[in-house]
Amino acid sequence: MKVQIATSLILALLLTQAPIIGKYFAMINTMIHESGHSLMALLTGGEVRNVSLFSNTSGVTMTGHTSWFSHVLTSLSGYLFSSLTALLFFHLIVKGHYQVMIFILMGFLAINLLFWVRNFYGVFWLITFGAAFIYLLKSGHQSIVQYVLIFIASLILVEAVMSAFTIMRVSFISPSAAGDAANLAHAVKFIPSPIWGIFFFAQSLYLAWLALKKVFVP
Repeated sequence: MKVQIATSLILALLLTQAPIIGKYFAMINTMIHESGHSLMALLTGGEVRNVSLFSNTSGVTMTGHTSWFSHVLTSLSGYLFSSLTALLFFHLIVKGHYQVMIFILMGFLAINLLFWVRNFYGVFWLITFGAAFIYLLKSGHQSIVQYVLIFIASLILVEAVMSAFTIMRVSFISPSAAGDAANLAHAVKFIPSPIWGIFFFAQSLYLAWLALKKVFVP
């Protein structure tokens, strides 16, 4: 298993650098990220108006909030949710609970398609990725399905770290354009965007280390 996971991590890192196909596969992390925002908004009494997934791997979640606290937690949740999902998936892989991973992934795909995502590329990605995933589950050999799930977990882990690094870099170069970091800086006036950017990257590294520790450290 260690060799499979190490290979998947390398492939995920290489694939996500490819111009078109890489962005298509990296979208799995964007969906998880935006789902984190959506779920937190609902859990804190807010609403999800719509979610957009774009071909450049960016995403936007339009939410409504009844309180400042709900707004802050929703802005915090995207990067954290991606990293925590990667950690959960590696835990499930180590335990051999692949079926649970399938249910979680299918749940995310279904909920986003039915309730949240409305832009053309987002719907296209959800339908095509979901259809391919269902086809694999129905026709693929168990070992192939397991390797694909390991690869998906690796994609999420790699993208969770890389996207957090990107937002940290942008928060220093153009603080007002730093997405969630900028939103949090606007909501919490005494903490600027770069600090939020550093926080997002630091948590991604820590949770990635915890995920990999489950696999490679006895």
